[in-house]
Amino acid sequence: MSIPSPPFEDFYSSLKEKLQQSQSWPGLYLFKFIVKTNSSNLTNLKSLFEHKNALFSEKKSSKNAFISLSVRITMKDPEEVISIYKKVSLLKGVIVL
Repeated sequence: MSIPSPPFEDFYSSLKEKLQQSQSWPGLYLFKFIVKTNSSNLTNLKSLFEHKNALFSEKKSSKNAFISLSVRITMKDPEEVISIYKKVSLLKGVIVL
């Protein structure tokens, strides 16, 4: 009898493989998120990158209901990228692109 994988472990395993194949590490990586304009999650998202040399770009939707946040940052390896995604998954209402 096998023990089932924790939720999303297959996804993260696949993502790690794709990240390893798609570029060299350390390397520049682009994260993209969508957050409701009046949500505190924009600040929470940015705080995940505050001790790193990240470049942020924000764009409001046409009706100002959402903000698109792009974060360009040098990451050391795919595990570091996945670690960020796991932390973001704990923030309710954040859409990862």
